Amino acid sequence: MFRLGIRLRAFQSAKQHVQTRSYRQVRFGGKQEQYSRFQTASNLFMRWAARPTFYRDVGVITTGSAGFYVYHLETVPVSGRRRFNMISPAFEAYVGKMSVEEIKKEYQGRILPEEDVRVQQVKKVLDRLIPFAQQAGLQDVNWEVHVIDDPKQMNAFVVPGGKVFVFTGILPLCKDEDGIAAVLGHEIAHVVAHHSAESMSRAPLILLGLGALALVDFSLYSSKMLLDFFLSWPGSRRQEAEADYIGLLMMAQGCYNPQAAMEFWARMERSGQLAPPQILSTHPSNHNREAKIREWLPEAMEKQQMSECHSTMSYSTAMT
Repeated sequence: MFRLGIRLRAFQSAKQHVQTRSYRQVRFGGKQEQYSRFQTASNLFMRWAARPTFYRDVGVITTGSAGFYVYHLETVPVSGRRRFNMISPAFEAYVGKMSVEEIKKEYQGRILPEEDVRVQQVKKVLDRLIPFAQQAGLQDVNWEVHVIDDPKQMNAFVVPGGKVFVFTGILPLCKDEDGIAAVLGHEIAHVVAHHSAESMSRAPLILLGLGALALVDFSLYSSKMLLDFFLSWPGSRRQEAEADYIGLLMMAQGCYNPQAAMEFWARMERSGQLAPPQILSTHPSNHNREAKIREWLPEAMEKQQMSECHSTMSYSTAMT
């Protein structure tokens, strides 16, 4: 199933997708070991609680944790959402750079040459979107376009640091440059919003949650499923919807037809690809994405009117 906004390979340790195969639930070490581990942890807690400094320790830990959390709160560009992020853009770009080499190695021999018409088409669209990515905070980015010849893979993603990867399988679904702008706008929006950094920042919370659930006799598999259901998947769906919104505004400012984004997801819906229910997925359903974009269209059209689209289009027409 095509999943727009694929997570970076270097971030697979914090990856939010789960396998669809059913696994037999196994409690490592058996029931007795689970009980002994819980009893040992309980004894350690009781010994700590008996210390005269217990309440002071709890106060220091609570105050320190709250201060750390508040200090790392920030506002997402364009959307204005407040979120916790402790990963710097420099580190995010560094991890992205490492993943680019792995991607190039994996698809070696299938990356189309720069003179290919499909590469030129993607570059043309990207050039019109870059100024609005820069306005949203992506400064000093060395943009690169890589089109991978794989007709079966309907996918595209942008690695932090401005490295764009588009598979040829998605181009027929895009239909034209407006459709390509819808896809690229969404993918660039993930980088504008630093979603990869946000996901990495969430990883310690997930590990703490796994540890806490393990203490109350939950298996690792059950703990992971609970955290995915209540934390990871909702967070991922929120990021995808946010990227849809930011990308829609960027493509409208770039003088592309914002209705093309809605039409793209309608074509995805009609493509017949099977997908899990939205509540069990890291992405909103195609139908819901189309509906939300329809709600945002008036704002996107207003953004387009505020930009210099009419003069730009007139100049482009005169040159051709």
